[in-house]
Amino acid sequence: MQRFKIIILSIAVLAIFSGCVSDTKPAVKNQYTDISVQQAKEMIDRQEVFILDVRTEGEYAAGHIKGSTLLAVQDIPKQELVEKLKEIPKDRKILVYCRSGARSAKASGILAENGFARVYNMQGGITEWMNAGYEVEI
Repeated sequence: MQRFKIIILSIAVLAIFSGCVSDTKPAVKNQYTDISVQQAKEMIDRQEVFILDVRTEGEYAAGHIKGSTLLAVQDIPKQELVEKLKEIPKDRKILVYCRSGARSAKASGILAENGFARVYNMQGGITEWMNAGYEVEI
């Protein structure tokens, strides 16, 4: 009887640690990181980011961060957006900004959902950038 209990216990332990426990990890939603304008400035100064401006063409023309690339997310039909994302390097850190931080947060989420692993959303947008005394290019 004692031997029978040991066999049953052994089977139960094996079942728990082998077949019953899943080897698959739960899916982790791709994410982006919110950063301050000061952190963004440091990243730009170290030349470690691709700078993505997601405002409108008019906003961009009125003043933008030097070296930034415009991708006016709200002006692009959704079906064309995925095609436009191919123009953004996946092997670099991506710094995303807009006027106040709302559109850039949305765009950062879109980038993360499309396989961009190192996405940084500049909180406060170019408004906060200029309030901090940082330069814009016209």
